[in-house]
Amino acid sequence: MKKVLVLYYSQSGQMKKMVDSVIAPLKMSEVIEVDYRKIKPVQKYPYPWPFYPFFDAFPEAIYMHGCEVEPLEDVEDDYDLIILGYTIWFLSPSIPVTGFMQSEQAKQLFKDKPVVTLIACRDMWVMAQEKMKKLLSDVGATLIDNVVLTDQGGSLYAFLTTPRWLLTGKKDPFLGLPAAGVSEEDLANSVRFGERLAEALQNDEEKQKKPLLKNMGAATVNGKLVATEKIATRSFMIWGKLIQAAGKPGAFSRKIVITIYAVFLATLVLTIVPLNILIRKLIYPWRKEAIEKSVKFYEEPSGR
Repeated sequence: MKKVLVLYYSQSGQMKKMVDSVIAPLKMSEVIEVDYRKIKPVQKYPYPWPFYPFFDAFPEAIYMHGCEVEPLEDVEDDYDLIILGYTIWFLSPSIPVTGFMQSEQAKQLFKDKPVVTLIACRDMWVMAQEKMKKLLSDVGATLIDNVVLTDQGGSLYAFLTTPRWLLTGKKDPFLGLPAAGVSEEDLANSVRFGERLAEALQNDEEKQKKPLLKNMGAATVNGKLVATEKIATRSFMIWGKLIQAAGKPGAFSRKIVITIYAVFLATLVLTIVPLNILIRKLIYPWRKEAIEKSVKFYEEPSGR
C-alpha cells in the first residue's frame, strides 16, 4: 500500500478544485492511501480580501515571513509521495504555505521525500516556484514535478480581472473581459496528472525521485514574462521594505504608504507594463535563444 500526503491552502477555493481533480485517481486506487490536509493559518486570511488587508500582506509575502499555522493532525512520517498545492501572493508562495514550510513539522514530514507541487494562478509563477524550490531544499525534500494552471484571460486582462475577483469575490466576465481564474475545463483536465501519478506509484517509479509528468504539458513558461517577473520582484522588495518601515501590519502609517504604492502600481499597469510587453515582443527575435534557454530551465523538472 502506497501512502500519499496531500497538502494545500486555498482562499477562493480554486486551488482546492485543482487538488481535488489531480488526486481523484489516487483516491480511487485500491493500492494508494491518501491523507488529505488543509494548511490552516492561526489567524485566517479573508475572502473576499478587502483592499488594505490585501496590500498589508504584501511585505510579509515578498520577504517570505510565514505566519503561524495550526499543526497537522494524524499525519505520519513514512509517505511515499507528498503533493503540495499552493497559490501565489505577490510573486511568492502564499504566507500560510510559507509558514508551514518553515515549521518543524514540515522538516519532519518532507525530509527525503519526493514532492509534486501544484500551482493555480495568473501567468506569473516562475519566481514563486524558485522560492518554493528553496523551501523544499531547506526541509530536505526532492521536487520531482510541478504542475501549473494559469488564468484563462492572459496577462493584460488578468491585471483587471484578478484584483476584482480577490477584492469582491466576483470572477464572472464583465465589460467584455473574460472570467477571472483558471477555466473549469483546465481544472477538470488536470485529472490526467493524477492518473499518471497513480500509475507511477503502482510501479514504484517515485522511488527514483525523477520526474513522472514529462511531456504532459505540466508547466509552460511564457518566456516574454520572465524578465518582467524579475523586475517586478526587485520593485516589490523595495516597496515591501518601505511599507514595513512605516509600521506594523494594520498601522495607519502603513496604510498611507500602501495607498501611495497602490497609485504607483495602477499607473505602472496602465502605462509601463503594456509598453514593456510591446518592447519585449519586438526584441524577442534577437533574444530568442537566450529566452528559450531560460524557459527550459524554469519549466523543469516536469517541462511542457
